[in-house]
Amino acid sequence: MVKKPSPFPKSFNPIRRLLRRNLSGRHYRRSTTATAKTTTLPPTENLQSQTVIVEVEAWLLRSQLSTFAYFMLVAVEAGGFLRGLFLLLAYPLLCLLSGDMRLKAMVLVTFFGLREKEVVRVGKAVLPKLFLEEMAMEGLEAVMKARRVVAVCTLFPRVMIQGFLKEYLGVDTVVGKEVMVVAGRYVGVIVDEAVTIQTDGAPVGEEMMNKGKHEEAFGLVGTGSRIIHIFSHYCMETYAVSEADKAAWHPLPRDNYPKPLVFHDGRLAFMPTFPAAVAMYTYLPFGIFLAIVRSLAYSLLPYRISVPLGALTGMRFRIIADPPTDATDKNKAGGRLYVCNHRTLLDPITVAAGLNKPVTVVTYSVSPVSELIAPIRTARLTRNRDEDRRRMAALLARGDLVVCPEGTTCREPYLLRFSPLFAELTAEVTPVALETRVDMFYGTSTKPGSKVLDPLYFMMNPRPEYRIEFLQPVRTATTNGEEGGHGNNKSQTIDAANRVQRVLGEALAFELTEQTRKDKYMMLAGNEGIVEGKAKK
Repeated sequence: MVKKPSPFPKSFNPIRRLLRRNLSGRHYRRSTTATAKTTTLPPTENLQSQTVIVEVEAWLLRSQLSTFAYFMLVAVEAGGFLRGLFLLLAYPLLCLLSGDMRLKAMVLVTFFGLREKEVVRVGKAVLPKLFLEEMAMEGLEAVMKARRVVAVCTLFPRVMIQGFLKEYLGVDTVVGKEVMVVAGRYVGVIVDEAVTIQTDGAPVGEEMMNKGKHEEAFGLVGTGSRIIHIFSHYCMETYAVSEADKAAWHPLPRDNYPKPLVFHDGRLAFMPTFPAAVAMYTYLPFGIFLAIVRSLAYSLLPYRISVPLGALTGMRFRIIADPPTDATDKNKAGGRLYVCNHRTLLDPITVAAGLNKPVTVVTYSVSPVSELIAPIRTARLTRNRDEDRRRMAALLARGDLVVCPEGTTCREPYLLRFSPLFAELTAEVTPVALETRVDMFYGTSTKPGSKVLDPLYFMMNPRPEYRIEFLQPVRTATTNGEEGGHGNNKSQTIDAANRVQRVLGEALAFELTEQTRKDKYMMLAGNEGIVEGKAKK
């Protein structure tokens, strides 16, 4: 007797088995075959507090963008620009292959030799921003009504999308293709037999996988999906959406993100589609030359020359409001304390250029190379509160001082929690609101060993922009106008720091948060943000 071939692709047999266990238990079988209902959106009451199996590409992502952009991000961010160039050159040849073979070849070119932990970092810290920007508001609303969500991904390896789905959407289970790992590095071969269901990094237990006869599941799938038969056969009801219906769906507004996107990492500040990637690599040699010229100009020339010269090369520098008149008074005893939000390592240089006079900046952990090439004076802090306060007071007595109390950079329109130490130094501070615009590369990174290149990447942008606004001075003294924190208790100092944070937030239209430097680095890099291991004791 000849065995009848399975109607399902061999690569999805493991998914079929796992979905069967998730939906109906080990011994339950449907005697009839259900059909998928073609619909724009399922009725709300049907999904309320139910288990939903959703095909990610069909229901959560708005457009069927080429997967090239996402693989290019993994190649560049985890493997470097040479790996990305190799993928770019190979892509025209990969397009000659069929769908399955093209995906396997792209995985091989992208993943081969990459460290597993580095790809996991990219999946958690870099890709979520792009996935959120491609999120469909209507599809997400349908999924978020469910009590339990099983996400099935057919186009991306699980490592690329699991961090986003769990961290930002809170899905319970992610099913996807696995890429073989040997000795902590990817081989680049898709291992279909190893497809597993995981929750919080561990295999799902029997109590969750075996739903039993008393719990049914609903399926959300695309009309042209290769796994629509699996959904139709094993789900109580299956809803299929067509590309024509999705054309009317809307992008998810930032205010509706399930979780605020406060932190993200990576160098590329654009969606690296194939044409965009070609443009980037064509521009890259000139961009490096341009960055060197700009850096030398700001390091060696007076600001009255370097700023106009930077403008001629496309670098925009906008002063929205001039500094207070007494801030430029050279006869004033001591200096003025400028408190800035933190966008890039160039913030203090930008403030100095706006003032057209030298300033000193205090830092916690900046690479020694960055300190060496900085055109302004830098002073390291020790993370010992009393010692740091003494050092900052001495520096302020000798001249103007710039501090960034967030302690780390933030790319998005948020302000991190301010360290209150600056509020103990003087009775009045001058807030400085800074905003940046980049069109190709981000000038910040949490990747170990790459922070020294942060200013260079910012300067490499074709038209980088700095917007600077000197705000009116804010009083920090709270007891009889005393300065330097004398008479101020800890809560009053914190209140003063929060007051300055609110002033900057209102000027920039940024949202205030309680996030800290440690929160950022633990989320994006898995460490506490001590640069190069050089923090002083």
